[in-house]
Amino acid sequence: MTLKETMQQLEALGNEKVRARNRKLGSGDNQFGVQMGDLRKVAAKIKRDHALALALWETGNLDARLLAVLVLEPKRLSGAELEGMVGAATFGWLADWLNSYVVKEHPEKETLRQKWMALHAASAAGSSWLARAGWSLTSGRINGSPEGLDLPALLDRIEAEMPGAAPETQWTMNSCLAGIGIHFPEQRARALAIGERLGVFRDFPVSKGCTSPFAPIWIREMVRRKG
Repeated sequence: MTLKETMQQLEALGNEKVRARNRKLGSGDNQFGVQMGDLRKVAAKIKRDHALALALWETGNLDARLLAVLVLEPKRLSGAELEGMVGAATFGWLADWLNSYVVKEHPEKETLRQKWMALHAASAAGSSWLARAGWSLTSGRINGSPEGLDLPALLDRIEAEMPGAAPETQWTMNSCLAGIGIHFPEQRARALAIGERLGVFRDFPVSKGCTSPFAPIWIREMVRRKG
């Protein structure tokens, strides 16, 4: 499938309600408003096409970039290319997809994690999405392979930097705070205290049946479920 054919197909799948929702969330107007399920169906037909994925990404169109994430080959990207993509993915869903499908599969992810974690979250002007990705990768380490992480130092940084961090960075820093409190009983009291004192996401609207992202509530609920 060519770039032109793919863009035409995406445009045909566009939906005004989706466009309006995306704009409300900060996407801008360079989008068609394709449902996530429809994007996945298009990706399933294409399978893997790295060259097409790069061309789709270069359009800057939100739907094209989401599709690109699904069809590119992460290991064919250089670290510099990936960093450029992460810095340009300034919409939450796109950033999350890029992290889940590409960054976490990249052979240089730990090197990039350390580089992005060196950014001070409260003063990462122009780099907040890189900082967000660094904290997201760190959250993955906390939950799955925490060996070598200095958890007290991470809590120090969260306590100092999260209040002044950009909202997109706060989200993944908060995931780290909750992860530490959930998985490490010896750090739990401090994680809870930091969450209560900072109050980040205390008033976040939560749908019925979902758990609040406010760290103290999140930690206590996950600990309760674990028994």
